[in-house]
Amino acid sequence: MNLVSIRGVGKKYRIGKRMELMGRSFRDRITDFVLARGSVDDSQEFWALRDVTFDVAENEVTGVIGRNGAGKSTLLKIVSEISEPTEGEITIRGRVSSLLEVGIGFHPELTGRENVYLNGAILGMTREEIRRKFDEIVAFAEVENFIETPVKRYSSGMYVRLAFAVAAHLEPSVLIVDEVLAVGDIAFQRKCLGKMEDISRQGRAVLVVTHNMSIITQLCTKVVWLDRGRVIDAGETSRVVSKYMSEGVTSMMSWKPEKPAADGDVFAYHEFAARRADGEGEDEDAIPGDAALDLIFDYTVLGFINPGRLSFRINREDGLVVLTSSNTDTTAASHAPWVVGRHRVKCTIPGGLLAPAKYFVTISEPTARGNVLHENVVSFTISDQNSLVSRDRREGVVAPKLEWIE
Repeated sequence: MNLVSIRGVGKKYRIGKRMELMGRSFRDRITDFVLARGSVDDSQEFWALRDVTFDVAENEVTGVIGRNGAGKSTLLKIVSEISEPTEGEITIRGRVSSLLEVGIGFHPELTGRENVYLNGAILGMTREEIRRKFDEIVAFAEVENFIETPVKRYSSGMYVRLAFAVAAHLEPSVLIVDEVLAVGDIAFQRKCLGKMEDISRQGRAVLVVTHNMSIITQLCTKVVWLDRGRVIDAGETSRVVSKYMSEGVTSMMSWKPEKPAADGDVFAYHEFAARRADGEGEDEDAIPGDAALDLIFDYTVLGFINPGRLSFRINREDGLVVLTSSNTDTTAASHAPWVVGRHRVKCTIPGGLLAPAKYFVTISEPTARGNVLHENVVSFTISDQNSLVSRDRREGVVAPKLEWIE
């Protein structure tokens, strides 16, 4: 049975000068209205979602993926009945519990105990239901020692643990989770994944948004891929994730930004490339299993940037995160200032480390406001040639040749 049915849903906003009315006084609005009479409305329509159709069934965990601005959070807000669609309809069977933002519904001056009752009531739980589940909620959130402390003194991790615990113990027909698990530590993420799996096994459903493809492939039975507000694909997880990971990689081994640096930018990439360390096989589609691989960052620092890092993440084609690294792996480097000028930095992946598969690389870019990510900018394939995986039929994500000493 479908617990959520989404049919032709669209959400339209108007952007332009009319948006400037937000926050203005009533007198200013009247003045603007009089002056605008007879003028052309230069505001524009923007469709955050358009013609979105899919179902979420019981015993099912559905993932929603897509790049920033694809419409994922807008969709979840509509399903959560926080906002209404411009067109289309959504049918929901049963109670919905939403966790769209860390600590939403919490009052900073109230204690953890008081916020459990407040948040539970907001989500639709009765006082008796909250009282009966209170100890279980607190134990799950691991905040027993701080439950009488005002939550304004909680860390972001404590916030999200308590918020997730309340939402998950509501026993909703549909649990909606939007990226908030990124705040918790690894151990708590595993606990949350287990709880969501339990919810789906109990005949209920979970709708989850995350950029972490490892969580998507581990947890979800179905995936919906959104891009610019429309459904690009939907269906079996591994197939859709593989297609999503491959999308937008225009050059296999090299990436250059589409736009030059703008005024005010403090950092600009010239190129990011993945190349065989021995300089051979530049025209080959695949890299032998025993060949080392250089990841090369070519960039210019244009102005002052707070100490930060260059980093990369390697995902396997099915979305599994294989490894991450940064140029601040040593503590001293993490405090080093950026030097204005052009730089070329190389990180070498040893030969024999990666098992045969197709891989995608995501890189970071430091800005004045913090790091941003460029997802899946290059891809490369490790072949069976000279790979210990093929020779010995080994299992595992990596296949290093290790030294054995007697």
